[in-house]
Amino acid sequence: MKIRWKTLIISLAIPLAVGALSAFLTMGSMEHFASLEQPPLSPPGWLFPVVWTALFVMMGIASYLVFESGATAERKSAALKVYALQLAFNFLWSILFFNLDMYWAAFVWLLALLVLIIITTVMFYRIRPAAAYLMIPYILWVCFAAYLNVAIAILN
Repeated sequence: MKIRWKTLIISLAIPLAVGALSAFLTMGSMEHFASLEQPPLSPPGWLFPVVWTALFVMMGIASYLVFESGATAERKSAALKVYALQLAFNFLWSILFFNLDMYWAAFVWLLALLVLIIITTVMFYRIRPAAAYLMIPYILWVCFAAYLNVAIAILN
């Protein structure tokens, strides 16, 4: 498969831009996060941007693989719409959790995000299995984030 660089760069830029905007809007949140009562297994603050950047890159590559697949336009469009919706949910979770300190609402939102990620992954799998495999670390990290979110809601 020949790499279409412009499409790949756009595919990478979209989730990275969502992450960058989220980071900008929640600037200073890691200091506040560190001041909260933390559950066991809570990672150091510096790890979050590293992990999220890697996850956004994998999401971008996954969306590129789906976009460039030989699937019908309808199947690709449906999968990429759900992908876009989960990106929007991802973005809004940060606002709920960090800016509004709505920990329980953020947890419910995160569960909805997890459902959307799983649906996206299944749709991606049906089009291009490799794209789905790239989404698995994202599912695992969001499950871990749900643990942190609910624990922080309970402890704070």
